[in-house]
Amino acid sequence: MTTRAEIDRIAEETKVIAVVGLSPKPDRPSHGVARFLQSRGHRIIPVNPGHAGQEILGETVYASLGEVPNADQVDMIDIFRQSDAVPAIVDEALEVLPNLRTVWMQIGVQHADAAAKAEAAGKTVVQNMCPKIEFPR
Repeated sequence: MTTRAEIDRIAEETKVIAVVGLSPKPDRPSHGVARFLQSRGHRIIPVNPGHAGQEILGETVYASLGEVPNADQVDMIDIFRQSDAVPAIVDEALEVLPNLRTVWMQIGVQHADAAAKAEAAGKTVVQNMCPKIEFPR
């Protein structure tokens, strides 16, 4: 279970967030959360293969984490995908994001094995929570 202190640290220290599964549709939760994160001063990097090359919220969309330029700047991923997609996302993140500190899985998204793997690699893992809800608390 993630503590309040860990969430406060994540909110304070995180600068660049790759939002995996970010939708271009303003009515989708991923869009609202990403917009909120931007309003708090975080840079978001959209990752969505169906919209690669387009822009969402003023940022270029990439097909995968492996295509994100300056990947060393990403310190958190925020996952808006089904739970069964999480292991592959975590594996890719651990491989291509050298300074990743936090793996965040949105409300309804959980995967114990992927979480354990990320934690074993020294990452903070948050599951089944939303930064738009948790950061302001």
